[in-house]
Amino acid sequence: MKGLFRLAEHPETIPWQPFKGGVDIHRLYGDGIHGPTAALLRFREASKIPLHEHPGIEHILVLAGSQRDQNGVIPAGTLVINPTGSQHSVIGEAGCIVLAIYHESVRFVDGGTGKETEKRKQI
Repeated sequence: MKGLFRLAEHPETIPWQPFKGGVDIHRLYGDGIHGPTAALLRFREASKIPLHEHPGIEHILVLAGSQRDQNGVIPAGTLVINPTGSQHSVIGEAGCIVLAIYHESVRFVDGGTGKETEKRKQI
């Protein structure tokens, strides 16, 4: 993808679909249910993805803005690797756009009381 870090300048050029609570998605490949998927996620201001578990490794590259989870603020230009079995919820406080690449669809945790099982790696 050309100009990946410049997406925030023209987000209207992406055919976004509603995903969850103020978060939109555009899948680059995969269906998000079976097997690997890559997708762009656009978090609107104060939007949140509830507590979820990663049954497989997930890579998140923050392209614009920043997001926050239980480990702190993740600014643009940061690559986060969420290991298999990890859990977190994510808030796009001021809004952001991320590239997410994952091996399996996340599992949403009922009641929002799960604990993170392993710290993620940040590159």
